Amino acid sequence: MMRLVLIPAILVGASCGVAQERQPLSPPAQTSVTISGKTITIKYAAPSMRGRKIFGGLEPYNKVWRAGANSATALHTDADLDLNGLAVPKGDYTVFVWLDPNQWQLIVNKQTGQWGLEYHQDRDLGRVKMNMGKPAAPIETYKMTLSATGQNTGKLQLEWENTIAWVPFTVK
Repeated sequence: MMRLVLIPAILVGASCGVAQERQPLSPPAQTSVTISGKTITIKYAAPSMRGRKIFGGLEPYNKVWRAGANSATALHTDADLDLNGLAVPKGDYTVFVWLDPNQWQLIVNKQTGQWGLEYHQDRDLGRVKMNMGKPAAPIETYKMTLSATGQNTGKLQLEWENTIAWVPFTVK
């Protein structure tokens, strides 16, 4: 009789353990905007501070950063873009950031599908300076945002820790 009760109890307990998956430390995230009928999408992983110093600490200055965590940050655009002076033909790209204490640069790279730490400068489409600002309070979880600012214009913004960086773009 005891075995008849014990076996179902073990099976139920085992199935409950499987159902409780852990959330990844840097969950997948996405931002998208449609401007002039064309869609621009960025897929990235969103890490959190978790008590750590991020810029100038975990992510050192004067180095390339993958603009997220895990796999490289992916940009897809259905339209040709002017990204603050950089011509970006429609297609798929990887986005990186050159971290400087005073002036970040957004890097658009032609290599796609790689892990985030794999960066080859010779595959850069180009780099553009980013506008820099500070939030009112520290931002715990990294966030990228694409937003429309006009009929054919938009903004790509990155926010994390004590930094907000953005770059304007035009849909061609």
